[in-house]
Amino acid sequence: MTTSSWGGGGGGGGGAVRLWCCGLLLMLLSGGGGAAAQRPPAYKTLSGKAPLVIAKGGFSGVFPDSSQNAYVFALSSTSGDTTLWCDVQLTKDGVGICLRDLLMNNCTSINQAYPAGEKAYIVNGQRSKGWFPIDYTISSLQSVILTQAIWSRTDKFDFAYLPILPVINVTNLAKPSSVWLNIEHDIFYRQHGLNMTKYILSISKGGSVQYISSPELGFLQSISGRVNRKTKLVFRFLDATSSDPSSNQTYGSLLNNLAFIKTVASGIMVPKEYIWRVTTDNYIQPATSIVRDAHSAGLEIYASDFANDRIIPYNYSYDPLEEYLHFVGSDNFSVDGVLSEYPLTAAVAIGCFTNLNVSSKTDHGSPLIISHNGASGDYPDCTDLAYQKAVDDGADVIDCSIQMTSDGVPVCMSSINLFETTNVQRTSFSNRASIFKDIQPTPGIFTFNLTWADISSSDLRPKISSPESIYYLVRNPVHKNAGNFFRLSDFLTFAKDKDLSGIMIIIKNAVFMANSLGFDVVDSVTKALSDAGYNNQTTKAKEVMIQSEDSAVLVNLKQLETKYKLVYTLPSTIGDASASSLVDVKKFADAVIVDRESIFPESQGFIMKETNLVKDLRSAGLAIYAQVFRNEFVSPPWDFFSDVTVEINSYVQLVNIDGIITDFPKTVRRYKIIYPGHIMVSLTVAACTHAVLLAVNSCTGLGVNMPSYMKPAQIGGLAQLLYGSQAQPPALAPMPVLNSSDVTEPPFPSAAPKNAPGGAANGSTPAPGASPSGSQAAAVMRAGILPMVTALFASLLI
Repeated sequence: MTTSSWGGGGGGGGGAVRLWCCGLLLMLLSGGGGAAAQRPPAYKTLSGKAPLVIAKGGFSGVFPDSSQNAYVFALSSTSGDTTLWCDVQLTKDGVGICLRDLLMNNCTSINQAYPAGEKAYIVNGQRSKGWFPIDYTISSLQSVILTQAIWSRTDKFDFAYLPILPVINVTNLAKPSSVWLNIEHDIFYRQHGLNMTKYILSISKGGSVQYISSPELGFLQSISGRVNRKTKLVFRFLDATSSDPSSNQTYGSLLNNLAFIKTVASGIMVPKEYIWRVTTDNYIQPATSIVRDAHSAGLEIYASDFANDRIIPYNYSYDPLEEYLHFVGSDNFSVDGVLSEYPLTAAVAIGCFTNLNVSSKTDHGSPLIISHNGASGDYPDCTDLAYQKAVDDGADVIDCSIQMTSDGVPVCMSSINLFETTNVQRTSFSNRASIFKDIQPTPGIFTFNLTWADISSSDLRPKISSPESIYYLVRNPVHKNAGNFFRLSDFLTFAKDKDLSGIMIIIKNAVFMANSLGFDVVDSVTKALSDAGYNNQTTKAKEVMIQSEDSAVLVNLKQLETKYKLVYTLPSTIGDASASSLVDVKKFADAVIVDRESIFPESQGFIMKETNLVKDLRSAGLAIYAQVFRNEFVSPPWDFFSDVTVEINSYVQLVNIDGIITDFPKTVRRYKIIYPGHIMVSLTVAACTHAVLLAVNSCTGLGVNMPSYMKPAQIGGLAQLLYGSQAQPPALAPMPVLNSSDVTEPPFPSAAPKNAPGGAANGSTPAPGASPSGSQAAAVMRAGILPMVTALFASLLI
């Protein structure tokens, strides 16, 4: 590996430190580079070969674009045929450097190194103001470091003092892989006496430069026939309404003349929206014919603008891998390559999930796919649509969180507070707000304030959850109020004939219900199960799991000698469990649910270690289900690269988790199809046809030939890169240990009959809670306004 011969700058780093960092980067995916997977033979690319993974500035989704860390990690985390993208800029003395932006202040510390260096130039007819590379020699840039250009990404690696790299360093770094040089501003450089053509012709003589692209057709014409014959020229399309400055034609009009482009270039690169159009409300439309048109003209076609941490169309359910599959795994076409800031996800999509048989019969082996309020990432929690989507998407277990209505009907709802799950504040029931301090200190309208007839009325509509709304990430807005709520009896009837291994009944607030409202939730649940025939267990019957965070509930069920599987929800943020607490839990539970951060605790978004919790729980003979896995890119820690599939893979491979609780069952089902242990389970249940179908996938026969991109993340690896710098994440505070006193509770109380709190509106006794004060009433109003503000900001971000 060749490193830059000139210094790091910024007062940190240095050559020896950078070499150490690169070595660590090579190991970050648990052992460094592995062989590429044997890819499926049938790709609908022009050549029939696998689409190319193009790492834009390296792994620029995590590290500063075009830094040595970004390039090294892109190569070590993907496969040997990944190509490194370099946006070429020229310095004052004509040296080519890799820099994502002509305005250096957008991606470097130039404005700190040279505070008085700001200038204004005309670029493609527009006045631009900032710091430009044409004003600095290569030697004067030694004190300038690369910085993260995207505000939503971690800036911690800005403090790794990563220097600007000359193009020659990147070409040497890439060997034996290839380099893609992108030239964005040839006309600008010529206007200032710098010859980009001459530079590119000299640098491309080496074998590493296999692709050269530009949005200026005139530049490609100037080098056509003069570069290495193995080097491919690619015309890059920008926004359809903007113009190529070398021809003064809009890119939209040039798209209609692919035959002419073929005389200059062997391929084209287009923004992904050229292929799948996107509506103004962020849903994809049917694919255009551009891929087939390009292939018919003999042109390869590459798609650009892929990044895991962008707001992608809602059709993809925030799953970046699903988006790639629309471009490389479509039934009708495949692009010839993708330009990505997260090349690992692109490599996984192409190497493991393209041509995957996802229509095979569902296999219910480990790890179990357990829905979280149904497929709540796509439809409102606990509605008929959410449950049907969970079944269609391959959930093994669907869940019902029990709440009680004022007339004693158990219903499936994710929250006892209707503010969180419905539009209640905009209905005639909005005057029923009250405070129950045993539940929450703020006002709410609770399920026990309404009858089942109220809840099932057309006036009250479900509301989709958006757990990451603080980041203005909302879910499936077209269906934000779609679906109907289920009673527990409806849920049990629905699940009975579905291809599921079981159901999960979640009991919350049972002690409060018994003491304050006179409802015996445990009795209501067991009676509903009996009435629906779930007590008549046979070998083919669905497993019934009952989950609670209250040990008294599970102890009560244990004493009733039910045949249900009892699941205990552990307190959040614990990092270990005492031997005595494990003995106590095992007395009443068969399995436990743990928060993800209890397994891999984080500091400022970086995983710091793996706790002993899973090991301890497994030693006690308890099954372990982890919660809650979400697709939104802000949900996983940085170590999983804004990709929940990487997160799932790490939990399965590193701790062998028994079940995954998720808002998006489809994402876990797709992973489970390629999971190697999955085939063994299929064989044990004699699903031989299914096992054979799965075995043809390139990522099921892993072993020593496991590709790099399917290896689990190295826990704490990213944080290690920051040790010793001012950006080092703070050390973790000691995590609580689960003790017997945390587990043991008073016996479950008998329900004392009381008047059900239906609220004065229907003539029944008022709820035994305090009426909200004026400021609390204002909070009720804000509860209705906040979702609308969030939706507005989300639309602006899109």
